[in-house]
Amino acid sequence: MVFDCEIQARLRDVNLGGHVDNVEAMRVLDEARLLYFRHAPLPGGDGRPGLLRDLPEPVTMLIGSQRAEYHAEMRFQPFQPFLVRMWVAHVGRSSITVDYELRVAPDHAPAVTAESTLVLWDTRTDAAWPVSDEVRATLESYRNDPVEFRPRPVG
Repeated sequence: MVFDCEIQARLRDVNLGGHVDNVEAMRVLDEARLLYFRHAPLPGGDGRPGLLRDLPEPVTMLIGSQRAEYHAEMRFQPFQPFLVRMWVAHVGRSSITVDYELRVAPDHAPAVTAESTLVLWDTRTDAAWPVSDEVRATLESYRNDPVEFRPRPVG
């Protein structure tokens, strides 16, 4: 299952070259991820929002790693939001990998494909939090195949 959302483009997202800066593209993905995990109404749930709705209060998310590939230039279009599709690609012992596709219009191929590995962090113990069975079951229900990245050059 995937989650789709719109993130409004802002004038400040545009750099001097007239296109959306790579840092701003990552900001869009970050904002979409926060909506998904903490606030999004999800189908089949019990009415509580967010994919991580069952996390205990002191547990938060920290970025462990990120990878992004840029496939097309993203130009600012007034009143046209960015379209983000995301899903869970992997659930580890205390980490989650989320994959993304970022489009500038519904009929366009992804301008950016990316993945983020997030570590669940218990702020009381200052250590990684092992994913509970309840949280794992919710995450696994939104799991999909990993995004495909271009092969890295050899040599």
